[in-house]
Amino acid sequence: MPKIIFYLIVILLASSCKEAVSEIENVQEWQWDVTDSLPNKVSIDSKAQTILNDWKDFMALERSFDKIYSTENREDFVLIVDELVENQKKMEVGIYPTAFDIPQIKGRQKVFKTYVLKTKGDLEYRQNPRKSLIEMITAFNDLRNQFNVVVNNTLPDELRANEEN
Repeated sequence: MPKIIFYLIVILLASSCKEAVSEIENVQEWQWDVTDSLPNKVSIDSKAQTILNDWKDFMALERSFDKIYSTENREDFVLIVDELVENQKKMEVGIYPTAFDIPQIKGRQKVFKTYVLKTKGDLEYRQNPRKSLIEMITAFNDLRNQFNVVVNNTLPDELRANEEN
């Protein structure tokens, strides 16, 4: 009987000396390969670019957006997304150029804002932001494409203003 108790104590001590598994290991960690193979930006026509060059709020947003492609770590990306949120708010409140002060542009901008905030949420909760980042870039490309559509639209203003047609 004393031998059994001795072996039981030895086994109990050996098993209690094992390192405890930390919960940090259970957190999903991902390497920063998010910016690899991102969609390219849509080019803007020269007519639209001349109007956009005078729109300071959009140009600040454009500069912030360009930084996404050169991000090397998560902390830089968090700062860039915060900067995008701030510049998007300034653009939303600011004065639009006359040619772009239309619901189509403002609607695309709200969609872009939605995906910027979604990306920010993914970063705050330490989730992989790759999917939301691609959606954000697609929304920004749609906004840029809408500038091209508005500038290249050849319909007379009377037809566009008349909602019955």
